Amino acid sequence: MTVCAIEITTTAPFTIAADGAYAARLAGVGEARYPERWTLGGPEPYAVPLPLAQPEEADSEVLALTDGRVLIHRRVADRHAFALLYPSGAAAGPRTGELQLGSVGAEEGVRVRLLPPSPDGHGAYALAVGPGQSTVWQVAGVPGGPRRVAVLAGRCSGGVWLDRVGRLLALDRELDGRTKAVAVDLERGGEVSPLLQIAEDSDDRLLLAAPDSGLLLIRSDAPGEPRLGWGVLGSARPVRFPECLRLDDAHPFAVQPGQALMPETCGVALRVGGTGLALWRPADRHVFRLGTPVGWLGTGLWTAEGRLHLPYATPEVPCGLVGLHQPEAPPPPVRIDPPASMAPQPHPPLRPVPLQQAPLG
Repeated sequence: MTVCAIEITTTAPFTIAADGAYAARLAGVGEARYPERWTLGGPEPYAVPLPLAQPEEADSEVLALTDGRVLIHRRVADRHAFALLYPSGAAAGPRTGELQLGSVGAEEGVRVRLLPPSPDGHGAYALAVGPGQSTVWQVAGVPGGPRRVAVLAGRCSGGVWLDRVGRLLALDRELDGRTKAVAVDLERGGEVSPLLQIAEDSDDRLLLAAPDSGLLLIRSDAPGEPRLGWGVLGSARPVRFPECLRLDDAHPFAVQPGQALMPETCGVALRVGGTGLALWRPADRHVFRLGTPVGWLGTGLWTAEGRLHLPYATPEVPCGLVGLHQPEAPPPPVRIDPPASMAPQPHPPLRPVPLQQAPLG
């Protein structure tokens, strides 16, 4: 398949289920929008449209679950409604089945959006953000309609899962003029604990996490300006801000799973400038800039084996997938030992340094 850099052809988010078997997006344009489910787990990807009697609004959201159903979030009058869509096997009647899940109120000044797919594959959550308070709702995988699971002071954004069971959720909380990532324990009444405290007066956001390895992708202005950095969950080592990640308008969107206790070897995919693609590993001192497939949908999925799958859609290929491997890092430069008379003196033992003094390279 030919790969080249072009403009992404869709503005609707493309969400991939927790296990990578399915994905969903809002397809169509104008007044002919409809949910579309992609099957990614078979030999060839294929798409199934899930239209209903009425077209969907442009601000509707969809989320793929691991059982093949698609969660949809709609604004309906003064409510935010949630439903599960699935292909109907009936010989007659609608092609799309719909299971209503209930709704939450659309209060003045409160914005509601879906959070990334829960790692357990069945539950789904939404974040309601008001002027001074944020609420996490479980909207699927729970009987009796949406259930409030956490209430946080401040305005929250982001949303990154820290485990494989859907218990620990990281949110970027703006409170008292600063934004800090916090961890929310959804099984302990929404108990909140600090996650990123890089500097007292810095804004520290969590962008992605790899629960298997503990790798965290971070954006912080602790180095003096907003920079991409990386750290390891639970590690005493400081966050690093490699010079090679100083890219304009770069957003990490996928991190390689399955690298237990080896965060330095995890592949990370970044969308650069909205249309470009870069691949990076913490063990490398550079990024690989690559082209993207025509009609790229702006996201992707790493496999544990290190292959990055990029979904794309064009008029000729309405459901396509391109696979890329992380390129091999070049060998380190050859070092020539200096003459004995010029040999450097041994350095004193390294000592731990506060994060503010940590090297940025």
